[in-house]
Amino acid sequence: MTKIRINRYISSSGYCSRRQADKLIKEGKVRLNGDIAQLGDQVGLNDTVTIGNKVISPVQESELVYLAFNKPTEITCTTDPRRKDNIIDFIGYPERIFPIGRLDRMSEGLILLTNDGATVNPILRAENKNEKEYEVTVDREISDKDLMLLQNGLPILGQITNFSKVKRIGKNKFRIILTQGLNRQIRRMCEYLGYQVVALKRVRIMHIALGNLPLGTWRYLSDKEIAELKRLTGQE
Repeated sequence: MTKIRINRYISSSGYCSRRQADKLIKEGKVRLNGDIAQLGDQVGLNDTVTIGNKVISPVQESELVYLAFNKPTEITCTTDPRRKDNIIDFIGYPERIFPIGRLDRMSEGLILLTNDGATVNPILRAENKNEKEYEVTVDREISDKDLMLLQNGLPILGQITNFSKVKRIGKNKFRIILTQGLNRQIRRMCEYLGYQVVALKRVRIMHIALGNLPLGTWRYLSDKEIAELKRLTGQE
């Protein structure tokens, strides 16, 4: 194995994402050959990486796991076991996995989980403009004008949101496709126009659709879905 950056090495073990690995390194919780690791350290075949008392080893290709989960409301997308509503305990998968991105606690729908840390950053990276599709129900009838405003961009969090495809599917219900992931973006956009979101469900991430997956259950991604995921994130 050629040497790779330590955050990538940790993420390839399925321990956590690259971003979370950087955080652990900054906090001095990672050791490389017994010494406290630094951001940018390189790891080779004969090196030993530890976090706490756990030796970190890359996951083999045959051991990689990719799940699609239909998250209910009141489940939090965190691996923190101190949160009783954490997504990992709810699923109860027998191996270490972590969610790719977030879906806020009061939203439901599709979220992906994996032990493949190399896949996480390309999916989340804003410049890749990966589509995420949502069904949104607001507290009153929404006008065509406001749907157009949602589509063309609104000022939230100090910036104008990107163009988003919007389609009405009811008097107070619409679908929206985002290519960015600002914090509570849809809720903030609706609030800006004077609406309250009463139900929010994510139905698609990139090419992976929620379909008829029952609420609170998960499935493995198909080989075809995984292959397309690798292609779209440049990991072929």
